[in-house]
Amino acid sequence: MMALFIEFITQQWVLFAALLAVVVMLVMHEARKSGPALTPQQAINLVNSEEGVFVDLRDAVDFKSGHIVEAVNIPAAKLQARIDELGKYRQRPVILVCKMGQTAGAAGKQLKAAGFEKVYKMGGGMLEWGNLQLPTVK
Repeated sequence: MMALFIEFITQQWVLFAALLAVVVMLVMHEARKSGPALTPQQAINLVNSEEGVFVDLRDAVDFKSGHIVEAVNIPAAKLQARIDELGKYRQRPVILVCKMGQTAGAAGKQLKAAGFEKVYKMGGGMLEWGNLQLPTVK
């Protein structure tokens, strides 16, 4: 099976290169639609300088076990229904935080579609925050 795949790639390398290019462009486009990723330090600086907010997308149990100071907890599954709670941040930075930085992309698209202007994802999520030994509250 693998030999057939390799044979296909060698014989149809132009098609394979085109497919690869399209996949890369799609991934980049999707990432751009959900907002850029920030390091935890960049996120802290942005929230402090522009009066933004951290939105923790984890469920209530994870949030209560430790979260960023003054973060708003709206579980990802309930974001669409509770989006109005973030209304005062429509023109301010909204930093989306999840467990490992993967759920934030879809949430970012929802917020951008709802008219939020400055939506960002925190790369690595709370896992990265903990790795950097940044403070949390319970």
